[in-house]
Amino acid sequence: MTAAQLTLSELNNQIKEQLDDAFPNLLWIKAEISELNQNRTGHCYLELVDIDEATKNVVARCRATIWSYTFRMLKPFFETTTGQTFSEGLKVLVSAKVEFHPMYGLSLNIRDIDPTYTMGDMARKRREILLQLEEDGVVDMNKELELPLVPQRIAIVSSPTAAGLQDFQNQLANNAYNIHFYTKLFPAIMQGKDAAASIIIALEQVFEYEDFFDLVVIIRGGGAQIDLASFDHYELAYHITQLPIPVLTGIGHDKDETAVDLVAHTKLKTPTAVAEFLISGAAAFEQMLDEMKERFVEQVEDRLHSEKEFLKSSMQKLTQGVRELVSEENNRFNLTNFRLEKSIPAFLAAKKQQRQDHKHLIEKLGVAHINEQNYQLNRKLDNLHFFMQRQFRIKRNQLTQSQELFKIRLKNTLKEEENKLTNFEGQVRLMDPKSVLKRGYSLTYSGGHLIKSTKQLSDGDEIETQLSDGKVKSKITKK
Repeated sequence: MTAAQLTLSELNNQIKEQLDDAFPNLLWIKAEISELNQNRTGHCYLELVDIDEATKNVVARCRATIWSYTFRMLKPFFETTTGQTFSEGLKVLVSAKVEFHPMYGLSLNIRDIDPTYTMGDMARKRREILLQLEEDGVVDMNKELELPLVPQRIAIVSSPTAAGLQDFQNQLANNAYNIHFYTKLFPAIMQGKDAAASIIIALEQVFEYEDFFDLVVIIRGGGAQIDLASFDHYELAYHITQLPIPVLTGIGHDKDETAVDLVAHTKLKTPTAVAEFLISGAAAFEQMLDEMKERFVEQVEDRLHSEKEFLKSSMQKLTQGVRELVSEENNRFNLTNFRLEKSIPAFLAAKKQQRQDHKHLIEKLGVAHINEQNYQLNRKLDNLHFFMQRQFRIKRNQLTQSQELFKIRLKNTLKEEENKLTNFEGQVRLMDPKSVLKRGYSLTYSGGHLIKSTKQLSDGDEIETQLSDGKVKSKITKK
């Protein structure tokens, strides 16, 4: 029997009729977008593929269309729900009508999309990245780095046109505490398929200055919070774990945590939150220094007071001791002088009596011999008298010198103690809060109490600021 002969158009028309009968209703189809193009009329043309998970090979392929009136609704709905750009590489669950055109063949006309399926696939991908990083033993490496006490040299990885970059830099530059931060921008693409590779290049540039920067911030922000898929990227997350500098993220979203957030040292919601984190940390350190300074001044003042009391007591004791010693030496000198004055006349009287006795003896003895004896005796008496006068002068000079030497030593001791007291007073003046205020610091009070934290204040509160040359009263309009 001869087979029926059909034209190609007749065959395609029959195929179309068969498909229309076989698939009269919409179908929910799972696939991955491999290509996506939107023309000037607003129509979206896609190529959907099915990939074998084991071999990663494409096992099926089909064209698809989303007409402009449908695409205008589906695209913002999908992106708002998922936080992702509707683009190539996404796995999607779409509701579509199977169509067959005699000229263009088989295609799917997409009428609806389920964003929760894509979100689930994104979460699965994120879990797989984290599991792989855990197996590599690197997931917490950046978190384990010690954050500098006061980080002030900041490497910024961001797009030069990112919405949050200017806010971040302005907030750091104009902080209320006048704390200086040095920032350096390492430009990178922050959205799209090339974002991960661009951020990796920027991080490698930062690594060349690892000894200079205190930390790295990766920031973006503003807009519709889309294109977060770039931050669920294994290679990018791995690079962050290997960076020897703490990484802070402020990607500008609070719905989900990307793989980059989860491996970074500290995750914050927005660039502004990152700036507040850095400023508040530096301010807390400065407040701690102020408190330590106050405690130090109090301790110095207490020590100075006790030293003054000790010096005062010592000087009183020393003065009393000097007076007693001088009095004792004067009494001893007067007693010695009195004894000398008493002993010399008695001695001279005794010698006079001896001369008289010798005189009587001379009368009895021969004249020549007696004259010689008398001469020798007179010489000895004169020598003795001279010796006694000389010893008296020596003793008096020694006592005078001792008194002068003691006065000099006392004067030097008092001078040394006065110098010590002057040095203590100079140290206290340096730490005096008035001197500290003159160096540019200030004290803020509210209700008579010293303010040490912004948590003590509220909008509308009146505050008083103590400067070196006076006080200023202010009212808080915004905290």
